[in-house]
Amino acid sequence: MNSFRKAVEARDADAIEALLSDDVVFISPVAFKPYPGKAITAAILRGVMRVFEDFRYVREIADGREHALLFETKVEGKYVGGCDFLKFDADGKITELMVMVRPLSGANALAAAMGAQFEQIQREAMEQIARDTAS
Repeated sequence: MNSFRKAVEARDADAIEALLSDDVVFISPVAFKPYPGKAITAAILRGVMRVFEDFRYVREIADGREHALLFETKVEGKYVGGCDFLKFDADGKITELMVMVRPLSGANALAAAMGAQFEQIQREAMEQIARDTAS
């Protein structure tokens, strides 16, 4: 089992963030543009933890530095099945996280729930960037 899966299943936001490379790219299942950078990716993942209910990984597929983690969850009572596609660098840091979800009703519920989180997500990311530049 990979370290990202362990951190997610433990709902350990700090451990998840520690696994992200500084130049990680998050590819959302519900947004057109990718989100580059550790601060925004970590903030998005914290938002996801706030909206996912009864989350569990059901299968893991690994091929070298690329992993696929299939999951099931609910968002506002709607079933969501999906997959986290991870790419790792030589140091074991995540360089890309692409999420795919289905069915459409679940994707729509996720889009609405994350849309409601987005102001907080942006604020958390900006606060992290300010902390990083101050140190």
